[in-house]
Amino acid sequence: MTGAIWNLLLALAWVILGGEFTGINLVVGLVFGYITLVLIEPQVDALKGYPGRIPRILMFIGFFIKELILANLRVAFDILTPPWHMQPGVIAMPLKAETELEITMVANLISLTPGTLSLDVSDDKRVLYIHAMFLDNEEELRQSLQEMESRALALFR
Repeated sequence: MTGAIWNLLLALAWVILGGEFTGINLVVGLVFGYITLVLIEPQVDALKGYPGRIPRILMFIGFFIKELILANLRVAFDILTPPWHMQPGVIAMPLKAETELEITMVANLISLTPGTLSLDVSDDKRVLYIHAMFLDNEEELRQSLQEMESRALALFR
């Protein structure tokens, strides 16, 4: 978290010193701030691990956008081409997430994807119950959701 704050402060300093507050100028400041933090990371203990997070975040965003597009296309295809091919059902997915924040993030990512909805978390916080619009292959769906969970958890760890 400290690295992100320093990156934002360096970007704001870039914008202020440049005298022009535009989106492009802010992005350039963020890039230069990131490069600066990468270079000084070995000397500052508070920045340990920060440079590796940004590529993981960008990779996750790309992965999630791809999953989002595929899920939207599948739902749209099913709606536009009768008869409907959906086979709704509820599955229980064991969670690797441990903290409340991690569980919340995983549940929200699943709910954001069309065709799936997080219903509940077990009392011991080890199982997430999910309603799926397409439950053709339960194991394939579970593996897909667990891959999303693993990638999301990699952002925190």
